[in-house]
Amino acid sequence: MGNSKFSERTRARIQALQLLFQAEAVGRSVDDVLDGEYALSDGPLDEYGRELALGVDGIRHSLDRAIARHSHSWSIGRMPAVDLNLMRIALYEMTCIDDVEIPVAIDEAVELAKAFGSDDTSRFINGLLGRLADDIQAGVDVLSDGSDEEGDA
Repeated sequence: MGNSKFSERTRARIQALQLLFQAEAVGRSVDDVLDGEYALSDGPLDEYGRELALGVDGIRHSLDRAIARHSHSWSIGRMPAVDLNLMRIALYEMTCIDDVEIPVAIDEAVELAKAFGSDDTSRFINGLLGRLADDIQAGVDVLSDGSDEEGDA
């Protein structure tokens, strides 16, 4: 940890964000990016960062459907890639990682949005993830697309 202002888990989330961004930028999977050259601002790659990036990439379409259903003002296509990937990471943690509490996932996404975006970005992410959290805590399977078949998204 040393003199970094970020905790180990936060640094892993930043690495996952960087990997997801790189994969999206070149139109490849995170697995493909990891098999080749990739850049991290603070390496080496943390195992949790790897787990997050691969996990998010593996269910990206389900995450995007849930985010789109809960976004009142922006379509997925209009969201900046960094913002969208921060929400994907947080939602993945909220739904798929047992040892991360929902408020922690939201707080981490908001703090990273403040570091990498604007105040508007952090408010938008906080509101959208808050709506998702309400549904999750009410027992709603937010990752379900509401049908028995894979997607129209």
